[in-house]
Amino acid sequence: MPKVALVTGSNKGIGFAIVRSLCKQYNGDVFLSGRDAGRGTAAVESLNSEGLKPLFQQLDINDPESVRAARDFFKEKYGGLDVLINNAGIAFKNADTTPFGTQAEVTLKTNFFATRDMCNEFLPIIKPGGRVVNVSSGMSSIALNRCSPELQARFRSNDITEEELVGLMERFVQEAQAGAHSQGGWPDTAYGVSKTGLTVLSRIHARKLRQERPADQILLNACCPGWVRTDMAGPNATKSPDEGAITPVYLALLPAGAGEPHGQFVSDKKVQPW
Repeated sequence: MPKVALVTGSNKGIGFAIVRSLCKQYNGDVFLSGRDAGRGTAAVESLNSEGLKPLFQQLDINDPESVRAARDFFKEKYGGLDVLINNAGIAFKNADTTPFGTQAEVTLKTNFFATRDMCNEFLPIIKPGGRVVNVSSGMSSIALNRCSPELQARFRSNDITEEELVGLMERFVQEAQAGAHSQGGWPDTAYGVSKTGLTVLSRIHARKLRQERPADQILLNACCPGWVRTDMAGPNATKSPDEGAITPVYLALLPAGAGEPHGQFVSDKKVQPW
């Protein structure tokens, strides 16, 4: 059975560049995915014109039915998944006048809660020797450092549970909607908090994999692709999408038998302090 990799939110931007890079380096099938079948098919055709052969899977991480359908497809066709790169994410522009409480709800819905749903559906079908990469952001550590000392201590602790983390993320949204997030010890960045949550979730899931499936040698990490020129980050960013793909692809292709990094936050292919 061929090996198989899936990249979420990959019809443009960093996700698209990750698919391009995997098509050149990965010895297996590579699936580009996105909410919109038309845009996804166009993205596949664009890579076909470069001589690359990705496949397309419709996948909206905000739609639980779509997530389960994709999971069932990979389970039936491939017996599971070898590489999962959770890249799908959203960000409001700095100039956006949408109320902060709404920005908090919408941003965390995709970047934290939907990505968590993806992990909880797909982690059980990740095959032995599999690799999971959660595309986080350098904003996750900036936001962490702007949290109250109490919140920082929980987000850095090695005993925080998924339930506790979910409760904290829900609390942020509620306090943001009430205009009370600053008093609650939170920074003024919904995107940053969503990515702090994702990095901490990665640490929790990695710990769980080591406890529950130690023999499977699955490596799961969060990473920062860098500041990349995309629709999301804008034209002034310092890296091209192909440069942004380097660290996620490095983590996806960690050699068989490697034990590290695992449960880490990685930027420019180096483990960063959390």
